[in-house]
Amino acid sequence: MIRHLLSALLAPVCAGLLCASALAQTAPWPSRPIKMVIPFGAGGGTDVIGRFLAQKLSEGLGQTVVVETRPGAGGSLGSAEVARASADGYTILLGSSSTDRKSVV
Repeated sequence: MIRHLLSALLAPVCAGLLCASALAQTAPWPSRPIKMVIPFGAGGGTDVIGRFLAQKLSEGLGQTVVVETRPGAGGSLGSAEVARASADGYTILLGSSSTDRKSVV
């Protein structure tokens, strides 16, 4: 009898804790500008596509997306910069099949 009573009380407590953790989350993402790194030179095909995507992302997210080109070493320099960035979701990479993870130092 006590076991049934405890389990009946424990279920709402667990559900309440799950709801409380959802409410304790930080501000919604994104709360500041996003940096999109393109590891190729300005004016190329990847740059044109990246700037178009950045504009559409800005409109959809309601936050500025800043495009930075980091050409050099076949895309490795820009890819390495993104790999070293903090894992907060505010630095993204627009690469191609030539900027795979093997080229990141």
